[in-house]
Amino acid sequence: MSENSPAARNAIPESLRKQLEDFRRQLWRRKVMEAVAAGLIGLLVSFLLIYGLDRIWQTPNWARLLILLGGVSLFGGFAPYWLHRWVWGHRREEQLARLIAKRYPGLGDRLLGVIELQGQTEAGDSLSPRLRAAAMEVVAAEAGKRMLDDALPVPRHRKWALAAFALMAVASGAFLATPKAGLNALERWLKPFSDVERYTFTQLENPPSFLAVPYGEAFDVVLKLAKNSEQRPSDALGQYGLQPQIGVKLAGDRYAFRFPGQQDKGTVIFRIGDLRHRLVVEPLQRPGVLSTRAFVKSPAYMNLPDRTVELTTGELSLVEGSRLVFEMDLSREVRSGAFGPGKASGEIPAGAAFEPMEGALEISGQKAKTAEIEVGTVPFELPFSWVDEFGLIGGSDYRLRVDAVKDAPPVAYTQGMDRQKAILPEEAMDFEILCEDDFGLKEAGIEWESLVAMPGEIPEMKGELVLAKGAPEERRITKPVVFSPAAFGIGPQRLALRAFSEDLYPGRGRVYSEPVILYILTREEHQQMLKSQFDRAISELEDLARKELNNLDENQRLDDLSAEEMKEEENRKRLDAQEQAESESAQRMQELKEKMEEVMKGATRNGEIDKETMKKMAEALKSMQELADKDVPEVRDKLQEAQEPSNTDEKTKEDVKEAVEKQKKVVEKMKKAVEQANDANKRFEASTFVSRLKKAAAEQNGISGTLIETFARNLIGEFYDKLNPSDQMKMTDTARQQALTASDVRWIQEDLGHYHARTGDAMFMTVMEQMRDSKIDIGLEDVRSKLQIHRSYLATEGADFWAKKLNEWAATLGDELNKQGGGGGGEGGGSSPEDEDFEFMLRVMKMIQQQQDLRARTRVLEQLKRDAGTLTPTNE
Repeated sequence: MSENSPAARNAIPESLRKQLEDFRRQLWRRKVMEAVAAGLIGLLVSFLLIYGLDRIWQTPNWARLLILLGGVSLFGGFAPYWLHRWVWGHRREEQLARLIAKRYPGLGDRLLGVIELQGQTEAGDSLSPRLRAAAMEVVAAEAGKRMLDDALPVPRHRKWALAAFALMAVASGAFLATPKAGLNALERWLKPFSDVERYTFTQLENPPSFLAVPYGEAFDVVLKLAKNSEQRPSDALGQYGLQPQIGVKLAGDRYAFRFPGQQDKGTVIFRIGDLRHRLVVEPLQRPGVLSTRAFVKSPAYMNLPDRTVELTTGELSLVEGSRLVFEMDLSREVRSGAFGPGKASGEIPAGAAFEPMEGALEISGQKAKTAEIEVGTVPFELPFSWVDEFGLIGGSDYRLRVDAVKDAPPVAYTQGMDRQKAILPEEAMDFEILCEDDFGLKEAGIEWESLVAMPGEIPEMKGELVLAKGAPEERRITKPVVFSPAAFGIGPQRLALRAFSEDLYPGRGRVYSEPVILYILTREEHQQMLKSQFDRAISELEDLARKELNNLDENQRLDDLSAEEMKEEENRKRLDAQEQAESESAQRMQELKEKMEEVMKGATRNGEIDKETMKKMAEALKSMQELADKDVPEVRDKLQEAQEPSNTDEKTKEDVKEAVEKQKKVVEKMKKAVEQANDANKRFEASTFVSRLKKAAAEQNGISGTLIETFARNLIGEFYDKLNPSDQMKMTDTARQQALTASDVRWIQEDLGHYHARTGDAMFMTVMEQMRDSKIDIGLEDVRSKLQIHRSYLATEGADFWAKKLNEWAATLGDELNKQGGGGGGEGGGSSPEDEDFEFMLRVMKMIQQQQDLRARTRVLEQLKRDAGTLTPTNE
């Protein structure tokens, strides 16, 4: 640049220019340092803030972002602004002059003027260059006398730098003292959105962030210190929501917290040293059982299909040897489970063994299933447990009980018949068998067997009839039965009849009911039974007649009362008592009539009771029927009418009088019925002597026949002790039968004497004397003694002799009875129309009875046909 150029001519003095450049350089240095220091302060403060906050809590992402932005803003925002303001904004001389003017206003204005003069380009005549130069020199001289550094802004660079260095020292110290925490804070500071957990000096080993706990139950939380934990605080705090804090001590390397039961979801804050851990807690119901079922396999011998049993009570009864699998529906999915070990319920029976069963449950979603379990002889309880997807344990109090049940024997009953019954061979009995078993019946039926038979009786009989075949699930069988001895070839004897049932249990066999003892009677025995029944009926009739006479006396006393006296409460009660007594008499008369009808049916069935006796029995029965159906009820009804509230005094008096009149007729008819019954009974008793003598004769013939059988085997003359056991037993039975026959004969003699004493019939006295004179008692005893020493030939002769004598005496009494009956067929005699009518009626009754017996035997045959092949009668 030439010296004559405008710029060269107007340049400010060199000293002033250098002074301004020094001022600018000093300003820029300070402000640049301030900008750098401010940026570093911002970064260091934000880092240290993160570091410090992380020591207290888990600084959230948004807070870290704000802190980072705040720190970076000082470095990336404030520093550029500061440089722009102080460096860029003070690069020219006039900008510096204005800054100086703030401190030295006069000097600043003059400097600004000099700087403006430097830039003027006016013509030379407007201002002398010398004057301009002189003015600049004056200002330069004045500026040289001043310290322009005093015009600089208040210096902050040292403080800010010192603060930055201090913060840097703090950060460095943190890094040196806690390098892991420093690096962790640096990473979290630089990455505010990262999932980097804050570093704590207290470290836990895998602390849970979520925990499901039992609903309403106290729960435990155990936190374990990590091995690399820098601190091991002796105390720890835990707080559930806003509930009071719980403090615990360090035990080993664990902090064991126990919180009370909760019902609402919440968060537990744990404070352990600098560690703050949040645990979300959700109370849930323990996984429970919604339903349980058992898949049961019964023992093979039962032939039962597999079945499923829904359990509602937690108990199951199964037969020994069964196998089962339990399956449970749970309230939510589980991840594992177990059953057992099983525990015996109660005492273990002697000789029994119990092996506890246990194992893992087979899990499938919300279903849990056991392995197959065998049921032994000991009842047991099986506990369960399982863990759900949240770790909750369930089933700790859930148990299933299995009762081991023995396959009990079946039972069999007979229904609809008495335990003892006497019948004729051709009679049929209707009854019912009932068989039951706890699991299943195989078959059911009846079985019969002769009781000990005496020599001379029909051979022993034994047989059975299977009435029904069972099935594995048939637990009850009820069958009607018609049994007629004659249909099975069973003659007079004692027979034990039993129902039987058999179940499927291997090797058990049949189980029998209580036996029914059937007395299958001969005609003679049947007559004696009817005679006993007729005797009892007569006794009851006589007792009723006496009671009716007493009732008549009381009713007559009531009839003698006046109308006013009849209205008295006491007499009303007497009348009511009489009506009750008459009702009882009517009931008893009805029952007696039914008993007498049964006697008459039996007499008709017997067929060997003479016509005259039957006629007299029929007359007595007719009177009893009239009394039971008409006469006694009429007296009762009249007494009831006398007590009607609507009656007038006259009507009551009239009813009582009519009752008395009717009752007099009843008493007279009862007396007549008693006479008829006694007359019939007298003849009936006489006829039984004939039957009893014939029976004794038959027994003697039977003994004789048994002895004759031994002759064929050449046993005559053998000593008793030389006989084989079966022959000895037969001889013993024969001797016992002889003793029984001798006893019967003694009773016949005694009864003949009593009969003669009551009736005065000479023929019966004659027969008794003949029996006594024959010394039959001694003769029969002699036969028995010969049987005991096996003098069979002599015993046979004696038995034949006394059989003939007994038959002779029976024929004598029979002829006498025929004469007393005035029986038709005698010379000059003839049957009256009344007798002919009765004989016709008797034949009709017998035909009806025979028809009933025929129908009964037909039903037996039909029963046999239905059960063809199941009847196995045997003769022994």
